[in-house]
Amino acid sequence: MADIQEFQCPCCGGAIEFNSTVQRMKCPYCDTEFEIEDLLAYDSVLRSAQDDDLNWHAQPGSSWQEEEEASLQDYLCQSCGGEIIADEATAATSCPYCGSPVILTGRLSGVLRPDCVIPFKLDKQEAKARLRQHCQGKRLLPKFFLDEAHLEQIKGIYVPFWLFDADTHASIRYRATKLRRWSTRDYIYSETHYYSVLRKGRLGFDNVPVDGSEKMPDALMEALEPFDFSQAVDFQTAYLAGYLADKYDIDADSSQQRAAQRIKQSVEDVFYETVHGFDTVSMESSGVQLTNSRAKYALFPVWILTTSFNGKRYTFAMNGQTGKFVGELPVDRKAAGLWTAGLTALFGLLIYGAAWLVWLL
Repeated sequence: MADIQEFQCPCCGGAIEFNSTVQRMKCPYCDTEFEIEDLLAYDSVLRSAQDDDLNWHAQPGSSWQEEEEASLQDYLCQSCGGEIIADEATAATSCPYCGSPVILTGRLSGVLRPDCVIPFKLDKQEAKARLRQHCQGKRLLPKFFLDEAHLEQIKGIYVPFWLFDADTHASIRYRATKLRRWSTRDYIYSETHYYSVLRKGRLGFDNVPVDGSEKMPDALMEALEPFDFSQAVDFQTAYLAGYLADKYDIDADSSQQRAAQRIKQSVEDVFYETVHGFDTVSMESSGVQLTNSRAKYALFPVWILTTSFNGKRYTFAMNGQTGKFVGELPVDRKAAGLWTAGLTALFGLLIYGAAWLVWLL
């Protein structure tokens, strides 16, 4: 005996029945009527929906040349465990993350060679100037924070990034409504029309960045974007002269999921912008498949400042290519208390003035 096909109401989710009076399928819960052909077409759309396929199929990186390994030194921070790379002319340095002295551990080994690098365009003086601009107008900032001693801790560092390319095919379904209201002398009426909106298409993505440093806060690195990848060049050790380079401690495999989620979110945002003419729109299902996936290993230029205030470490970063500056500033608690007290007094004065005006009226 064949199974009886059951349909759920696209409007409210209830089980739809055939109504002999109207000779149509009708939902007994919301009274919406449907043609059987429309329900079959809708059911076909639901059955054809695909799940996400966000797997990558290519690995980045190559091996170091013997002469390159000989020209680079490996440093280890005993305080935070950070590993950095510097050219052979660097005799001693400090950790860009915590400021502690770092110890030379030997020649570089055991990491992939970057495929490309975006060279620094802005120098240390520009980084200092951008920090001052970032602090201008901040009434609650501790006065000592802009002392020259703190600015000297700024270091230029090449941060490791994994860059992911992929083509995508996506199918996204939305639930949309149009609402109509009108009134008569005695009643106010509203009528809601429900729609199932389907979007399918292909999008290509190039150089989706994911930083490969566990010590670098993801939010901080994403806030520095975008980097102009058109200015990237093939990696040469000469670009490291005068700067530090962080050794990646998050490999490409571990970064894939984050890259896939960034791509998926971008696809959903682009598709959502194509749905117009409705009062409400909500996503019901989303399926994104990746194809032709590729990955590259790159070094991006970043100026880093780390300092402490009241036992808390603050990290600031400037895009060494564009000058974009980000970071959370410390707050002077005494100044904040005075500012809050002043605002409270002003608010109280305004309330008193308003009450006095009402009394006069």
